[in-house]
Order: sequence, then structure tokens, then C-alpha cells
Amino acid sequence: MARSGEAAVSAESGRVDPPLSRRDLLRMGLGGAAGLALGGLAFVTPVGKDERGWVWQLDPDLCIQCEGCADNCVLPQSAVRCVHAFDVCGYCKLCFGFFPPGAQTLHEGAENQICPTGAVQRRFVEDPYYEYAIDESLCIGCGRCVKGCNAFGNGSLYLQVRHDICVGCNECSIARSCPAQAFKRVPAERPYLHKGKAGEDA
Repeated sequence: MARSGEAAVSAESGRVDPPLSRRDLLRMGLGGAAGLALGGLAFVTPVGKDERGWVWQLDPDLCIQCEGCADNCVLPQSAVRCVHAFDVCGYCKLCFGFFPPGAQTLHEGAENQICPTGAVQRRFVEDPYYEYAIDESLCIGCGRCVKGCNAFGNGSLYLQVRHDICVGCNECSIARSCPAQAFKRVPAERPYLHKGKAGEDA
């Protein structure tokens, strides 16, 4: 590549290209940086489909909430996160996806929450209704809230592989170690398995 102010000679044709200006070099440098940034983003946030267009997903009907999703993902924070099917939720005052069984008082203190990271957010709607939402940036995919919701509630909380986070391992380490064999391959065009009529808009 020619430096600013130097002519470039094409090896194939012997043709002399006009000298590159500083503006040309800056444009080329910015274009290359943008290409690298987009390429990096594509690597960090892929859909993760294989050559046949399939991705790994967790079947909520087979999941036993063993907490393996939190421990076996190759990522430091698991790509499996809890999602909420609001059309299934009862908006309970006493939600066992939020409170541990036998909770003495219904307040939002950390000692009174089943989630170890505080990812389940509780918001008053009107007496006696409360809305529960998941802060996915805090969720580690342990499934404790899902287990409580399934045991005592409507089962509106469930786990899913989030494909904006998943790196798309063809040999998913969570699927390989899942004791319930709850992971399956699904079409990349429909990568989420919903609960309820509409489920969470994942």
C-alpha cells in the first residue's frame, strides 16, 4: 500500500494509481476498523446455528431445574436465562418464584428472596397483585425461581438459551451434562420454546 503522497503501481497491469491522500488513508482505516468491530460483534453475539441451521434450546417441559445450566456453560455467566410467560402468571402477592417456601414476611429484602443474585424483580400493581420480571443481566440460569414457580405456582417462569449471548458450541457443554436430556436442536428461525398462548417475546 502506498503512503500518503506516493503513487501505487499495480502488479498485474503495471498501471500507476494516483497518490493516496490523508483523507483516503483515514477513510480506509475507519472502514477497516468498522469491519473488525462488526466481525467481532458477529462472533460475540451469533445465533449460533450449525451448518444445517439448527441451534440448542432447553425444553421447559423436560427441564428439572437441576442448576446445571448455571455451572456447565462455557461462558462465565451462563447463556441460559429465566424468562417469564406473563400470560400464564397469576400476579400473586406470594410468588414462590420470588419468595422461598415458608417465608415469614413478604418484603423484598435480599434475605427473603429465592434468587441468589436478585434477578427476579417484584413490583406492586394493585392489591393483591404484583408483577414479577426478570433482570436477565443478573440471571445466572440456576432455575431456583423456576422450581418454586412450578411447585407452587402457575409455572410461568422457565429457562431458555438466549441466542444473543450463546456462542453456538456444536457440542453444548450444558446439553452434554443435562441429567434430564432437556436440551434439543430447534430451527434457528424459531430458536425459542414458549410457554402459554404467546409466552414471553423472547
